[in-house]
Amino acid sequence: MTTRHLLATGLTAALLALTACQDPEARAAAQAQAQAATNEAQAAANERDFESAVANENWALAKAQADVLLARYPDTEAAARVRAKFDEVKAKGDAVREQARTQALWSYNTANVEGGQQLSAAIYARDNVDVDGSGPKQVRLIFRDHPSWGRSSYLVLQAGDFDCYPSCRVSVRVDDGEPRRMAANRPRTDEAIAMFIDDERALWRLLDGASTVAIEFPVKAGGTRTAVFEVAGLDRTRLPGWK
Repeated sequence: MTTRHLLATGLTAALLALTACQDPEARAAAQAQAQAATNEAQAAANERDFESAVANENWALAKAQADVLLARYPDTEAAARVRAKFDEVKAKGDAVREQARTQALWSYNTANVEGGQQLSAAIYARDNVDVDGSGPKQVRLIFRDHPSWGRSSYLVLQAGDFDCYPSCRVSVRVDDGEPRRMAANRPRTDEAIAMFIDDERALWRLLDGASTVAIEFPVKAGGTRTAVFEVAGLDRTRLPGWK
């Protein structure tokens, strides 16, 4: 127990003893005053924990400490001080959680292949897409750095097919910006339902600083479909050869 807690407890005992023989209203007032002093002391202790978390930039813990303090001791001076900082702490905590979420959307792979190592970064679309009437399925965007084949960017479907033989153009929109037309091609292979976006370096650069990238592509079933990727968490250092 801290010195402040001891003082608060002592004050409570003294006030109760002093008012033992007083009328009920005076006794109730003294009890309320003593409880208020105890609340202030406990709230101040919680505030110190909150400030410690803020100093360490542990925003999730700081918000949790603030939530407890504001719920238990809402009318204290400590609560007023913490409440003034709450929105900023919450915003920073939300930003940290969002960063962690978007980073987890990406997967990275290193594979030993003929000629050296193949590096790749891949992400699934935010929402599944129905490309052929068989129901919504995942669409994947992949950046690959191969020692023999060079650098590539391409979309992969689980079903259906692209209408991009031997070539086509896709529409790429970054966040709320204007769409950009980019050349693409569907190689004649059955190994994967893949469509390459020819200017892989331009697409890679478009992702820098972006929150979302929407790619509209033609499909064999007719018309076009759009896959939206939440790309903000890309760790660009994982493909060091891409500039």
